[in-house]
Amino acid sequence: IQLVESGGDLVQAGGSLRISCVASESTDSINIMRWHRQSPGKQRELVAAISSAGGSSIYLDSVRGRFAISLDNSKNTMYLQMNDLKPDDTAVYYCNAVTQWGSDYIDYWGQGTQVTVSS
Repeated sequence: IQLVESGGDLVQAGGSLRISCVASESTDSINIMRWHRQSPGKQRELVAAISSAGGSSIYLDSVRGRFAISLDNSKNTMYLQMNDLKPDDTAVYYCNAVTQWGSDYIDYWGQGTQVTVSS
C-alpha cells in the first residue's frame, strides 16, 4: 500500500488546516489508519487514529477538541482537520496504515507533509 500525504502549509497560530492522505488501495482493506507527527529533536508521536470499520477514533491529549480525524472510504482518503493551531503543532505529519496479514500486522507509511505554525 502506498500512502501520499498533502496539504501541509505555513499557517498562523489560531488558524486551521486540513491535511490528507490518499491510499493506493481500498481503505476498506485497512484495519486502522493513523496520523503521527515528528518535530526536530523529538520522537515521533501518535496524533490520532481511526478504525476503517467502525469509525471509532482516539486522539493525543494535546490535540483533543482541536483536531478531527476522518476517513472517506469512497475516496480511499484519510483527513486530519486541525483547528486553533499552536506553534507546538509544528511538525512533519505522517500517515500510517495498519493491515492484518494472517496473525501479523503490517505498517505502511507515507513520506510526510510539513505543517508549520507561526506565532
